[in-house]
Amino acid sequence: MNDIYPSAFVKSVAGRDKGRIFIVMSHCDEAHVFISDGKMRRVETPKKKKVKHLRLLGQHSELISNKLAEDSRVTNPDIRRAIAELSTWRENE
Repeated sequence: MNDIYPSAFVKSVAGRDKGRIFIVMSHCDEAHVFISDGKMRRVETPKKKKVKHLRLLGQHSELISNKLAEDSRVTNPDIRRAIAELSTWRENE
């Protein structure tokens, strides 16, 4: 649980959304977090997902992290942009 934190990129390994990349928005309890991708799972209605069904990708979004720390509003375009930047970075590796 300590490994997965708000603004971290995660990949779903189980369920209908298997293989999709999300950003952790907040913790729910010891076994669950709320995740969003800005498209199917929007910021207004994040998905509650079991931590054991997620794989941490080892990176986080600075933009989302800063907005969450400042209690600023995180928007769906912010989430989509962060995921797109991660995808571009991973392709260039």
